[in-house]
Amino acid sequence: MKTHYRDFVIRSWEEGDLAFAADVIHSVLTEYGLPWEPTEADKDVLQIEECYLAVAGEFWVVEQEGQVVGTAAYYPIKRASDAVEIRKMYLLPSARRKGLGKFLLKELESAIASRGFQQIWIETASVLKQAVQLYESSGYQPASGVETARCDRVYVKHIS
Repeated sequence: MKTHYRDFVIRSWEEGDLAFAADVIHSVLTEYGLPWEPTEADKDVLQIEECYLAVAGEFWVVEQEGQVVGTAAYYPIKRASDAVEIRKMYLLPSARRKGLGKFLLKELESAIASRGFQQIWIETASVLKQAVQLYESSGYQPASGVETARCDRVYVKHIS
């Protein structure tokens, strides 16, 4: 997968991206006072092949001028037979407020729908106000069943 939005390149993860992707996620979590949890909630970032690629998921990186400035991913989950969870959608401050988050979410939804999934779940934290606003304005409905300790919100969207 490779696409462009303004001066950003969104592409499939490559092995050399690991440290850069982890740095972006760690940086954004720290910015919002959330813990980086490499042995719990963030262990998937250190095991992209096993946690995403081997189970019919995808992990994307966002580059600007050759630097990784964001990530976005999804993988199938057991909440329903046709469900995925969007994960690790993080953008550095320099990549925010440009419509990129909305574009990324739409691209994820298109990729997910093309693979025949019907439900998209997202867990997030209230402190991530821009993310919460994006999900709610994009048709995601509040649900119950938060599974990640640092998260306090879960959303679901049914697609066709």
